[in-house]
Amino acid sequence: MRRKSKNPAAVALGKLGGKARAKTLSAQEQSMIGKLGNAARNENLSADERQRLAKAAAQARWSKR
Repeated sequence: MRRKSKNPAAVALGKLGGKARAKTLSAQEQSMIGKLGNAARNENLSADERQRLAKAAAQARWSKR
């Protein structure tokens, strides 16, 4: 069985990662995507784990001031 060669243009885009996509998105779109990702990650956490992470994040924000 012969393997298909990859499209060089697609390989080049893949090496850029999300940077190329991020350049085309507005700040509002980036924020929305981040919130969706956070919600997806939180689905796998228990209530105690979410609370612990929220406290740690709040402490990190307050320590920067």
